[in-house]
Amino acid sequence: MTFSHSSSGPHGRFPLRTIALIGKYQSREIVESLSLLAKNFHDRGVAVLVEDATAGLSASLPDTDAERQVWTPCGYVEIGARADAAIVLGGDGTMLNAARHLARYRVPLVGVNQGRLGFMTDIAQTDMLTCVDDLLSGKFTAESRMLLAGEIVRDGQVIASNLALNEVVVDKGAIGRLIDFDLYVDDEFLYNLRSDGVIVSTPTGSTAYSLSANGPILHPQVSGIVLVPLCPHSLTNRPVLIGDRNTIKIRIVRADDSRVHFDGQVTFDMKPGDTIYIRRSEDSVYFLHPPGYSYFAMLHKKLHWNRQPAPH
Repeated sequence: MTFSHSSSGPHGRFPLRTIALIGKYQSREIVESLSLLAKNFHDRGVAVLVEDATAGLSASLPDTDAERQVWTPCGYVEIGARADAAIVLGGDGTMLNAARHLARYRVPLVGVNQGRLGFMTDIAQTDMLTCVDDLLSGKFTAESRMLLAGEIVRDGQVIASNLALNEVVVDKGAIGRLIDFDLYVDDEFLYNLRSDGVIVSTPTGSTAYSLSANGPILHPQVSGIVLVPLCPHSLTNRPVLIGDRNTIKIRIVRADDSRVHFDGQVTFDMKPGDTIYIRRSEDSVYFLHPPGYSYFAMLHKKLHWNRQPAPH
C-alpha cells in the first residue's frame, strides 16, 4: 500500500505516521470506539488527530480523560495538511461529510460502520482493532471515487457552490407543486421536464437516493453520471447515463420553492431563472478497503440479495 503524492493519487503515504479520527454521533458507543482507536494508534507510535467537533463529543464522558491525552483536536484544514489517512466512525452520512471536506487534500478515508446500511463504511465496529494491524502493515487497498461539483448561477453571478460524493438533487422543496426545468448536456438541449425534480448521481451515489428512484446501480469504477427524474409528469422520461466529462446544465423555468441539495446535507434555495451547472470535480475521494473487500459481496450483504446457489 504505497501512496504517491501525485495530483491523481492520495495525499497519504505508507508507512502511516499520523492518523485522523472523525465521528459524528453524540453517543457513548462512538466515543468509546474513538478512545479505543486513539489509544491503540498512540501505543504503536502513530500520532492521532481528532476532528474538533468529534473531540468535543467526549466532553460528556469523564471516563475518557486519559484517552483524550493521546490525541490532538484540530480542524479539517490541519487534518488535510498533516494526516496520512483518516478513519471515519459512523454511517454513510458521516463519511459523506468528511469526504467533501478532505477531498481537496487527497487524504484517504477508512470507514468504521456504526450507522445502519454503511455502503461506504467497510469495517464492522467489532473488527476495527484487528483491522488496525492490517492498515499499519500495508494490507489495505486504495480506490478512487469521483465527486460532482455544482455551481448555482443567478443573474450571471455564481451565488453558491459545493461538492457531492453521492448526488446533486434539484427538487420542488417543501411545496407540493411540480417544478418545470430545462436540462442540457454540454449545452445541447436534452428535455424540458415537469416533475418533483431530478437526481444527478455519481456511481457511488447509485446505491443511495438514485436507487430508491429506480436508477441503475453502477460499479464505482464506471466513468459516468446518472440523470434520474423524480416522479416525472411524462412516463417516457427515464434514467440516462452520460459520460463523466459532460457538463449538466439545469435551468429553473417555473417553481414555487425549488432547491438544490448536495449529498442531502447542504441545501440552497433556487428561483425561476436560476441555473445550476454540474460537472465532475477535479478532486477525487480515496477509500482504503480492508483485505478481502469486494464491491459485489457488499451489494449482496447490504441489499439482501440471494446467496449464490450451491454447486450441483
